[in-house]
Amino acid sequence: MIKLAKREEQIMQVFWDLNKAFIRDIIPLLPEPKPHYNSVATMVKILEEKGFLDHETTGNMHAYFPIIGRENYQKFALKDVVSQYFDNSYPRMLAFFAKEQNLSDKQLNEIVNIIKKENK
Repeated sequence: MIKLAKREEQIMQVFWDLNKAFIRDIIPLLPEPKPHYNSVATMVKILEEKGFLDHETTGNMHAYFPIIGRENYQKFALKDVVSQYFDNSYPRMLAFFAKEQNLSDKQLNEIVNIIKKENK
């Protein structure tokens, strides 16, 4: 899997939310500044070539849908961030976010409880 560019990630977020859509359907859901239809069509084609999207033909139009799920990409992207910025240390990453966000003891305990619950 490869890291997506910012606009590609934004497009994928919309496809993950909608599950299947035509290009015209995703443009209104993208953040400002809204890209031109042709720009989005080009990026969607690139995402298809990269293996993130596929399409079904309906008449003369293509309805696109994600092949790679949001959770799979999140795992990949998080591993990339941890590797690049935290020396492959998840504890360092969590400590960084706890410090930067000024998390309370209650919030830290909530995180620990979520982790414990997920590991069962």
